[in-house]
Amino acid sequence: MNLNFPDAQISLLPHFILPADAARWQAELEQSLAWQQHRIKLYGKQVDCPRLSAWHGDANARYAYSGLPLLPEPWTERIQALRELAERTADTAVNSVLANWYRHGQDSMGWHSDDEPELGERPVILSLSFGEPRHFQLRHKITGQREKLLLPSGSLLIMAGDTQRYWQHAIHKSRRAMRSRINLTFRNIQPE
Repeated sequence: MNLNFPDAQISLLPHFILPADAARWQAELEQSLAWQQHRIKLYGKQVDCPRLSAWHGDANARYAYSGLPLLPEPWTERIQALRELAERTADTAVNSVLANWYRHGQDSMGWHSDDEPELGERPVILSLSFGEPRHFQLRHKITGQREKLLLPSGSLLIMAGDTQRYWQHAIHKSRRAMRSRINLTFRNIQPE
């Protein structure tokens, strides 16, 4: 389903992967990736990232955000299979994935845009979710318009066009108890 937000090209496929398959994928990803709690620069201070992450991709897919340089781990067989499925569906090529593990409701991602120079002028982000559904918050950079999408387990969110130029997104903390969620954000890093 295409979502009609100004200055954005966003599509959500809520049942991209069936629930039983999504649960299996989540368990495999929790066990198979080299999860790390990175330290990032936030408002000039070094802080623990409020989630676990893993960076995988082609050897030349070097990436940095919030003062954190990332060298890619090689593709795993499982992530490669998900990559190919997402690429075919979105009709776009990607060379890397940032995996995020939100272990509970207190794990989060603050307001940001995926607009680093190495992603190119109009990046395509393929975001695949497994586990506890979480609200994906969106905020227009100029008008302040806010939107909220529930990302169910097995959903694929595609952000393209000028989305990163005009919108920020976030996954906020929750006071209620929440189970684990893994999010794979596939992207294409431009050569240096």
